[in-house]
Amino acid sequence: MSTVTGNPELAIFFGSQTGNAEELAANTAKMAKKMGFIPVVNDMDGFDPSKFASYARILIITSTWGEGDMPDNAEDLWAATNETNPPLSGVSFSICAIGDSSYDEFCKAGKDWDQKFSALGATRVHDIQLCDVEYEPEWNTWATSVLPIMATVDGGEYDESAAPTAVESESSSTSQSVGEGASEALSAVFGGDRSLNILFGSQTGNAAGLAEKTAKLAANYGLEPKVVDMDGLDPASLESMKRVMIITSTWGEGEMPDNADGMWNAINAKGPALSSTHFSVCAIGDSSYDEYCKAGHDWNGKLAALGGNEAHPIQECDVDFEAPWQIWVNEALPILACVDSSGTLQAELLDEMKAYGAGDDDVAVEGDFTPGKITRDELTITLELFRYCPEAAESGWDTLTCSVPGHATVQDLLISMQQDVDGSLAFRRGNGAGTPTTGVRVNGRIALSDSTMIADLTSDGGRVRVEPLPGHPVVRDLIVDTSRYENHRSRAEPWMRTDPREGEHLPSGAALGTMEPAIATALHLAGDVQSFQLIQAMSDTLPHDPHYEGPGVHFQQWLRAKDPRTGQKQRRTIMNSLQQRDGVWSEADHASLMRFGEDGRLAARSLNEARMKLLNQTKYSGKHGRLVKWYGRSVKWTGNVNETTLYRQVLGPLGLVSNVFTGVSARMALAFTRNGSPPIRSLQALLFPPAGLGRIPKMFNSKVQDYHEVVSLFNEIDQRF
Repeated sequence: MSTVTGNPELAIFFGSQTGNAEELAANTAKMAKKMGFIPVVNDMDGFDPSKFASYARILIITSTWGEGDMPDNAEDLWAATNETNPPLSGVSFSICAIGDSSYDEFCKAGKDWDQKFSALGATRVHDIQLCDVEYEPEWNTWATSVLPIMATVDGGEYDESAAPTAVESESSSTSQSVGEGASEALSAVFGGDRSLNILFGSQTGNAAGLAEKTAKLAANYGLEPKVVDMDGLDPASLESMKRVMIITSTWGEGEMPDNADGMWNAINAKGPALSSTHFSVCAIGDSSYDEYCKAGHDWNGKLAALGGNEAHPIQECDVDFEAPWQIWVNEALPILACVDSSGTLQAELLDEMKAYGAGDDDVAVEGDFTPGKITRDELTITLELFRYCPEAAESGWDTLTCSVPGHATVQDLLISMQQDVDGSLAFRRGNGAGTPTTGVRVNGRIALSDSTMIADLTSDGGRVRVEPLPGHPVVRDLIVDTSRYENHRSRAEPWMRTDPREGEHLPSGAALGTMEPAIATALHLAGDVQSFQLIQAMSDTLPHDPHYEGPGVHFQQWLRAKDPRTGQKQRRTIMNSLQQRDGVWSEADHASLMRFGEDGRLAARSLNEARMKLLNQTKYSGKHGRLVKWYGRSVKWTGNVNETTLYRQVLGPLGLVSNVFTGVSARMALAFTRNGSPPIRSLQALLFPPAGLGRIPKMFNSKVQDYHEVVSLFNEIDQRF
């Protein structure tokens, strides 16, 4: 790590004709920011040369135009500098020059600035870097070399003995510590415990998704967020939590979601004292119901009754929940971030905390407040690593205890294991930016090893269990054979095939290559997933059905079918493919996808959308269409999930007769229902629709095996149920 000595300000000037030098200046600033600098990027156009001396550190990135001329935005500054010749004895500098070696005056503008600064008394801390047309490698070499040197400059004086001997790359630079540049009072808040527990109660995945989004935003305020499923959580643990956010939906007639029901009953039986806990609640509901957002209000009232401190009033969210959630999270997070390690709210720091959290990756200008990037503490973990040797046809687990930086990725851990413990460990490496081929299952999650951090998987003393991606044959250790996926994808042909056309227009008259902005945005968002291979591995059905093409393939097909540029013939081919036996109906339950984060929920929503399109095309005929139609009608008519009625309506008289010998009809008549209703009620349901008396009889017959997918689909169609 390079620790910046003295004032961390770094001035970066650019002279640019086509935008290349400007882009490099911005990228240099991002690298500098990670090292602890406060970079200030200046356009040379309009800059007063007398102000050069106000900077202790200056980097200049400039192109050369025409026959050795300055770029247009640098001409006036060059002329003014030559006219005034300001003394620069207190300035340390370096130049990166971009040019074209096919010209005689290669990089002349950069060379001129280098000579001028030296003549005015400035100290050159690194030789000028000459960059040809392919400028990025040369620029990267220069930037990763000069920034550590600039970090040793104090007051414009270059201490050569303190300069690093090795080149530090962008990837090896360490982030500035939390709270650097903040006031003394705010820095004190950043000390100690910064945990934030985000509890979610979710029935269809919406609240869980918002909890994950909230966690990402929380890091901007120096918090260490942990997303917690309410299912199985001991209410007594709330007592030790200084900061709590609850995001919950309301189910049925004002009931708790299934995963929150147990904790709600437990906290009502024996609630802990929460005098040191600050909390806020976001409630999701449907205003067409009488008990709108009741579950959220119940939690808000309960935590307050137990002595908890309401940091921000409860936020009610209707069916379109994104906008009100955004308002809530922007207001509640900075308040909770002002809670110190003792559980005391430092309200006077709220404005400064909001400014701190509002920072982003944009380049700072003079006077801007630039927050640091959070580094994670070292964790001691137990690593459980799946191993498979194809030669011996043996598999097993390697287990060991080790210490890792919290900000390290799973791939970093695997590389360390390979280098220091067992060189035979086999896994696929990525570039650190979420490479699609690096998929693994870690602690039950489907994730990319090169972008998933250890601290997001476990806490200190926890376990990290790494195993191959499911749904694919294992080749060796964590490497799987994806040929099945590729073969299915090849057969599905989810690539663009446009309508036959001549000239610049489609047969419809639309201009070639045009698309409505809203459609383009929707397609981009729908396809913005880390890896379709990961979507494929999220399926519960794929490992057990060798013919099933898989959700990753069907997701790509549906995206292509939605694209207005796709030819009509291909669209029909895709929809027929999705409808076939091994198509989109083969997944038993899309809830298996929704368990795996935002990508899984995106895929589940898209595939449910594909099913809806197919149902509309077939006018709700066939097995799936009838199931959806009569499920919906049953719920709308009776308010109950009455499968007794559903079964009769879907199968019809002949279907009922055909199932006499399998025992299903008999079980219905004998009232094998979850609520234990008398047999006469099930018999009524067979004869007098809509009965609405029995509730969810236990079915074991293959003819009704699609129940769960129908529930999932109906929940997506009408989330009130």
